[in-house]
Amino acid sequence: MKLNLGCGDKKLEGFINVDKESLCNPDKIVDLEVFPWPFESNIAEEVNMEHILEHIGASTDAHRKIMQELYRICINGAKLRVVVPHPRSDSYLTDPTHVRPITHNTLNMYSKRECRQFIEKRWATTPLALYWDIDFEIKSVANQLFPDWFNKFKNNELTQKEIEFAMNTYNNVINEIEVILQVIKGSDAI
Repeated sequence: MKLNLGCGDKKLEGFINVDKESLCNPDKIVDLEVFPWPFESNIAEEVNMEHILEHIGASTDAHRKIMQELYRICINGAKLRVVVPHPRSDSYLTDPTHVRPITHNTLNMYSKRECRQFIEKRWATTPLALYWDIDFEIKSVANQLFPDWFNKFKNNELTQKEIEFAMNTYNNVINEIEVILQVIKGSDAI
């Protein structure tokens, strides 16, 4: 099964398009902040979450339950695509329905392998994957630059190092982030 969670008007062919708003005419109406979700365990081989994760789970408890439900419904090896606005972009800041900033570093906290490294290195990062018993491994991260920054980079006006400095220093450099995660369960757990 393939799920497009929080689909809005972006329906994906071959996916069950899920949203809580009936006006967007999803295949299935589900409020992702009501638990448990109406899906069986270990059923999803692919999940798309495009511009939804920043809208749900304002409280830590709700966010934890969302991540645990996502983990529960996915099979081992499932692909999870997460697209969110960068929290230091006007795309994130202007929408009053955005309740939770998400970065690739946030999603890294849901990897048991990474959490064990946090502990080993005595970092102050909370090992959420271990606390919440979930395991998502980041496979790729793509940052979409705002057009002005992208054009300067493309035209060799800025180096990769200068772009990386800008991304870590200024607002409105990265518009959105796309992270591909893989679900790790059972004997594949690290």
